[in-house]
Amino acid sequence: MASGKSVLCGVASLYLSGFCIFLMVDVYARPTNNSAVKREKPGAKLDDNEIQPPNHLSGLKLEKGGVLNKDFHQEVFLGKEMDEFEADSEPVRNRKKLIAIFEKVDVNVDKKISASEMQQWIMEKTEEHFQQAKEENKLHFKAVDPDGDGQVSWDEYRIKFLASKGFNEEEVAEKIKNNEELKIDEETQELLDNLKDRWFQADEPPANHLLNEEEFLAFLHPEHSRGMLKFMVKEIIRDLDQDGDKRLTVSEFISLPVGTVENQEAQDIDDDWVKERRKEFEEVIDADRDGIVTMEELEEYMDPMNEYSALNEAKQMIAVADENQDHYLELVEILKYSEYFTGSKLMNYAQSVHEEF
Repeated sequence: MASGKSVLCGVASLYLSGFCIFLMVDVYARPTNNSAVKREKPGAKLDDNEIQPPNHLSGLKLEKGGVLNKDFHQEVFLGKEMDEFEADSEPVRNRKKLIAIFEKVDVNVDKKISASEMQQWIMEKTEEHFQQAKEENKLHFKAVDPDGDGQVSWDEYRIKFLASKGFNEEEVAEKIKNNEELKIDEETQELLDNLKDRWFQADEPPANHLLNEEEFLAFLHPEHSRGMLKFMVKEIIRDLDQDGDKRLTVSEFISLPVGTVENQEAQDIDDDWVKERRKEFEEVIDADRDGIVTMEELEEYMDPMNEYSALNEAKQMIAVADENQDHYLELVEILKYSEYFTGSKLMNYAQSVHEEF
């Protein structure tokens, strides 16, 4: 009996030891709760999207590197409502939203949209994008201005930017303070160099190497600053200009991106690229039709608040759906070409118009 108890105690002891070891292994093997660490130091690590100029600028015709903005028409027609169309794929609800937009654009309530009405709407939506950028900028500026003095130096920004990329913020700050070399990978360094150029361009004269909230907005959203818009144009021409004359020919503008055509599908995409860019160059950007686009012409084309460009855009948008060629946009036409205006294809558009009336 005693022997049985001894065996039982031994087994229990062995089981208990094993359980303790299991607990210890589980604790040490368990992933660190990073969110808890972050809560201990609020704001220590920022998302680089918060403080870095976005790659895509809503309501602007050309992307970085001179690439045509595929969503431009939808952005200037829908404004903030674009997200709603993307999030909601229900045709009936989207059809109602599109009809509501049509009624807003049709200011004189004659059940058709004129070029001037569309121009005014485009200007309003562009202003809407700008106001949204300003609101976001207030939050982003606070993130890089921790002392709240209303000004941010390049070094302060550089520290926050590198921290957002995973570098230790305190170590980076200490090295910069002591003028020590930062060990940064080549890609990050190249990005920093480009940001530094943009930073000093946004510093309005008299330059003091500090950006206030308004200048920081120009840094993040150069499309709404005349000086920064010029800088953007110079960057685009630099990227596309092959002969160094600081102007663009149609052949330079339609040049294919660096890469190799691997199959027929890629060839078709490249063919579409060339056709689309040639049309945009010849019919829109080259204002005097002399086959050359100057910096001034490209700047006018890029300016989101240019009323003349907005009118041209309005006429183009109407022409796409103007089946009866009366130079107006009717509800039946806008519903039929809904994919062009909203990115969503609405089925049974004719039936929906019939139901509305």
